[in-house]
Amino acid sequence: MTLLELIIACSILLILSSMALPVFNYTVIRQKETELHYDLRTMRDAIDRYRDLADQHKFRTEVGSENYPPDLDTLVKGVDIGAGEEKKLRFLRKIPVDPMTGQADWGLRCVSDDPDSTSWCGKNVFDVYSKSQATALDGKTKYSDW
Repeated sequence: MTLLELIIACSILLILSSMALPVFNYTVIRQKETELHYDLRTMRDAIDRYRDLADQHKFRTEVGSENYPPDLDTLVKGVDIGAGEEKKLRFLRKIPVDPMTGQADWGLRCVSDDPDSTSWCGKNVFDVYSKSQATALDGKTKYSDW
């Protein structure tokens, strides 16, 4: 009787664990999506803050950049504020890692690029997107369209 009870208990545990595995996988993907939303929002806010301060003439920018940062590294390294002062203003602590690709390699767009362009003109950073071509959990959008 004890061996039979043990087999039944193991089979019940196996069935319950097989039902929990898909739920766990969706939870992990949903957490990565949340992290991707947060990282994109953080970088876009940093780009906007850079542009706002450049529009207020707090620091110098290159001609033709339209007061957008030349690259993401500029947001991390910072810019010199004011004339004669040795203050640096940093907009990001580090470039976040794309949770979908596992790399800190993001797609960039310039002001002059099309909204759905996958190539970067190299002049400034107007928008950031994920290079992942996977489809989100909603089944409709790709992560690169976020």
